[in-house]
Amino acid sequence: MEVILAKSAGFCFGVEKAVETVYDQLAQEKQIYTFGPIIHNEEVVRDLELRGVKVVEDIEDLKKIGSGTVIIRSHGVSRQVVELIRRQGLECVDATCPFVKRIHKIVEKESSLGKQIIIVGNPGHPEVEGIQGWVCGTEAVVVESEEEAEKLVFKEAEICIVAQTTFNYKKFKDIVEIFLKKGYNNISVLNTICNATEERQTEARQIASQVASMIVIGGTHSSNTRKLYEICKEECENTHFIQTLDDLRLELPKAASPVGITAGASTPNNIIEEVQNYVRINF
Repeated sequence: MEVILAKSAGFCFGVEKAVETVYDQLAQEKQIYTFGPIIHNEEVVRDLELRGVKVVEDIEDLKKIGSGTVIIRSHGVSRQVVELIRRQGLECVDATCPFVKRIHKIVEKESSLGKQIIIVGNPGHPEVEGIQGWVCGTEAVVVESEEEAEKLVFKEAEICIVAQTTFNYKKFKDIVEIFLKKGYNNISVLNTICNATEERQTEARQIASQVASMIVIGGTHSSNTRKLYEICKEECENTHFIQTLDDLRLELPKAASPVGITAGASTPNNIIEEVQNYVRINF
């Protein structure tokens, strides 16, 4: 079976940095907590839990911790969480992706100047919730679709638009275009989708458009992986979303060659290699 593997598949810089941070802290033999899963990959989180890392799910659980080190996940957290960790007297290790950290600084500065912040992203996603937590004054508005953008109207407001780092780049441009057409006098648009995400999405689209079958590997809670799946599905109807080799239940006839493979930013290389080798040998 001919297999086309995306060059950009696997850990991005921010995810790799976050995971390495946790393993480095484990080497110091102290109790480690992460606020939320360090990344959206169940296999990685499970391995860390086996090594003693405990996941703190919310602020109420955080208040119950009396000692130890809390690592801020790659998605980032709100200012409230950071301040609470320090008030608790806990060691705080920040593994927030640098691209996400940049958005925190942007919305903090722009909102302090009185601007209405619009976040183009998925409401409820931890990265978006973290960004919202750095806005001063008026709450940020989260927009996920063109329909939502059409309905929004702001009177006499300066507007600053940012994006979740893993948002679909094409959808971001379409949503921004809607706001620009509304004719606001003072509107600034900052494309904060990280370069790795844009590259990964572009490559996935190109590969999916030229293969008979496409496999997208990543965690079920991974926003960037789900967007890769959506993009690939648009180009290749026979697109499959899996977490590990165990999930691969494809019946690919030889005529379905070639097969394309890509993976989200939180997918370890060993899982990608297992899937790639299995497809090459068994189909």
